[in-house]
Amino acid sequence: MAVVQLDAMGLKCPQPILKVMALIPTLTGGEILEVTADCPSFPTDIKAWAEKTGKPLLMCSSDGTGKHTAQIQL
Repeated sequence: MAVVQLDAMGLKCPQPILKVMALIPTLTGGEILEVTADCPSFPTDIKAWAEKTGKPLLMCSSDGTGKHTAQIQL
């Protein structure tokens, strides 16, 4: 299973989610999209987006320095 990386560091809401939405059509089913972002609202935004689109959010974590990592199953 391939893991595709998306670096959304330095982008502010809603840009990280817009980048995810733009990348999704280029990926194939079964891949995992791993997104890193430092936008404070990213964890809430990605959870809401995953629920709305029905994409499984495998994990969303923060490292304590403001960096968030999320994995989405496609």
